[in-house]
Amino acid sequence: MPFLVLAALLLAVAAYLVSEVVTQPSRQRRTAVRRAATYGRVRTAGAGLERLHFRQRVLAPATMSLAGFALRLNPRVTHENISLRLMAAGMGRTVTPTMFLAAKSAGGIAGVVVGFLSMAFLGATLGFLLAIGLGAIGFIIPGFMVSRRARARRDEMRAQLPDALDLLAVSVEAGLAFDGAVAKLTEHMEGALAEEFAHTLGEMRIGESRHDALKKLSDCAGTPEISSFTRAIIQADQLGISLGRLLRVQAAESRLKRQAAAEEKAMKSPIKMLFPTVIFIFPAMFIVILGPAFLNLMTVFEF
Repeated sequence: MPFLVLAALLLAVAAYLVSEVVTQPSRQRRTAVRRAATYGRVRTAGAGLERLHFRQRVLAPATMSLAGFALRLNPRVTHENISLRLMAAGMGRTVTPTMFLAAKSAGGIAGVVVGFLSMAFLGATLGFLLAIGLGAIGFIIPGFMVSRRARARRDEMRAQLPDALDLLAVSVEAGLAFDGAVAKLTEHMEGALAEEFAHTLGEMRIGESRHDALKKLSDCAGTPEISSFTRAIIQADQLGISLGRLLRVQAAESRLKRQAAAEEKAMKSPIKMLFPTVIFIFPAMFIVILGPAFLNLMTVFEF
């Protein structure tokens, strides 16, 4: 019965956190509109405290406390490092470093609570060890999920980069400026790379320099190929090199790198297949082939 209650509670907390993450962009827009509407107005001390929502009164301070607890457990981690990891995973615009740290602390605390509740069934020693293990797992899982998503996103961007560079080269050679070529790319492509280019284009349109916008693109992507591309574009702007020819060269190099990466994966696959073959297939083959021989030997020795 305690496990069912705890499972229902954890399920409710997970549903609430998912809904908070999904609805965060709309809440941020509403907050920005409210701030713009009330800009310049003077609020007296203590005014409006009774109108604060439950999230602002309770959840926000609790999130800050959990994030501080996670930072105390791992003082080498900083908000800047976490922000870069979240941006590499494509979550930096919906999940803040504070929310990520709070999720780690909440997972660790939930694992410890489950372990202590299991003491009634497993005993004090096993329950204590289980609490430590589940607490560590709950604390590690959010970071593992972010790292896995970042790795998948980097692989997706590497695979899409040659086609994106071809489209940029064709657009530039057709007479479009670099901003227009990026806009054309975001219209005709989908995926992680198109999202990053769309964000870069938005930053350039609001007045940020191309150098800074491309540098942010390189930091968010976290791949050597995109970093090389952004450096080449910045140098072309500074030296006056033709963008069309440069993009053609970059596309050819990126395609060669993608082919080499695919060949490397193909060469590694036999080695990766060796372990499941030895563990799962060979024992079954030995049983099928040598099983009748062992049965015959047992029959002979019995007589």
